[in-house]
Amino acid sequence: MKIPKQEYTPEFRELAVKRVKSGQGISAVAKDLGLIEQTLRNWVKAADAGKLNSAGGKVVTPEQMELSRLRAENIRLKRECEILKNRPHGLPHPLCIETLASTLRERGQWPTASWRF
Repeated sequence: MKIPKQEYTPEFRELAVKRVKSGQGISAVAKDLGLIEQTLRNWVKAADAGKLNSAGGKVVTPEQMELSRLRAENIRLKRECEILKNRPHGLPHPLCIETLASTLRERGQWPTASWRF
């Protein structure tokens, strides 16, 4: 199963490039926006060359961008499930341990979880 190519709006690309050019690091911006660092580097190079949002490019709406992101995430999660299903018989089942913190709930945040094998 191939992960579909994610699509981004021109405004999103410009925002990411502006953040890098304002002095933030590529890795920090990429992590914050959920991008791969190399994708952001390519956008910065394209912006320097004046080809970030070329005229021949496909117009992407924010809804299409979100749908693309969700499809890619769905395929990644399916792959993770397949890996867990097809584990070798000698390995134990992974166990999800959820940490409960009342301070997080009061602030409206989700409790964190960790996986133990």
